[in-house]
Amino acid sequence: MINDYSETMIEQLVSTYSPIVFRTAFTYCKQTSDAEDLTQEVFLTLIQKKPSFESQEHLKAWLLRVCINKAKNHLKRDWFRRKEVEPEDLAYLPVEQMEMVQAMLKLDVHYRVVLHLYYYLGYDIKEIAQILKMRPATVGTRLKRGRDNLRKILGDDRER
Repeated sequence: MINDYSETMIEQLVSTYSPIVFRTAFTYCKQTSDAEDLTQEVFLTLIQKKPSFESQEHLKAWLLRVCINKAKNHLKRDWFRRKEVEPEDLAYLPVEQMEMVQAMLKLDVHYRVVLHLYYYLGYDIKEIAQILKMRPATVGTRLKRGRDNLRKILGDDRER
């Protein structure tokens, strides 16, 4: 059971989970500064609410759910601004991942998020369905369509 919110524990949680939260936020908003802001908001929510968790996996899922909710709200606020990805927004990536991430960012957010959770964070379809609050069949469909669209963007038949 996780319910210790000492300064040391909070620092450890931020250190452990901020990269995952940041990448998930970036998947939605496509801007480093916005993703950093959303990451801070997620951890502020954790500190303010101080929920207790059954396990590390439960904590991780909660952080992702809060991140997704905050990212969706952010997109609603900024719907009128079309955001283009700037090269400096991808500076955190290793060079070998750059092409794939740039291709993924061209996808619709529904496909981007499912692909991110599946391939980068290692969740299975059932877990993604729980996190995104949708049916597993919907997740499977989005995963397939996202892969197909990604293949078209990349212009080849590679399976990544």
